[in-house]
Amino acid sequence: MSEMKPVGPSPGLPQRILIVDDDPEILRLVAYKLDNAGYDVLTASSGQQALDVIVRKGLPHLAIVDIMMPNMTGFEFCQKVQQFCDMPVILLSVIDEEDTKIKGLEHFAEDYITKPFSPRELVARVQRILRRVGDFAYTLSPITSSIFADLTIEFAAWRILG
Repeated sequence: MSEMKPVGPSPGLPQRILIVDDDPEILRLVAYKLDNAGYDVLTASSGQQALDVIVRKGLPHLAIVDIMMPNMTGFEFCQKVQQFCDMPVILLSVIDEEDTKIKGLEHFAEDYITKPFSPRELVARVQRILRRVGDFAYTLSPITSSIFADLTIEFAAWRILG
């Protein structure tokens, strides 16, 4: 009989997932399920807060993003992130319209899940995407680049630091 491979992240090196949703119950539920599956979970209740998390903590291996959020939609958040990286995204939304799903999948996301959703299915989809895209080391540090000794760029915040 062949040995089964683990379905979650590698022991000792948990993959980082960022959950972006303005609904605290969804944040709690998804964070709980992904934490129990062995992932390092970061949460944000808005697109701007998610960008701040990326600046402070570095890129996650994957983001789960709600579309309908105040001040910055999930699509706007994805557009900003796409300006400096190719982070995999799962859109998680109450919007069940074909045009919105197609726009999300064609321009922003690896997957699209409508609410209400099965938390177990969400974890399975996260695992599938992460197996396919692999484990990228760029996620382990904040997104900055030193151009010269006294010049640094924070890509996620679009700031130049002197």
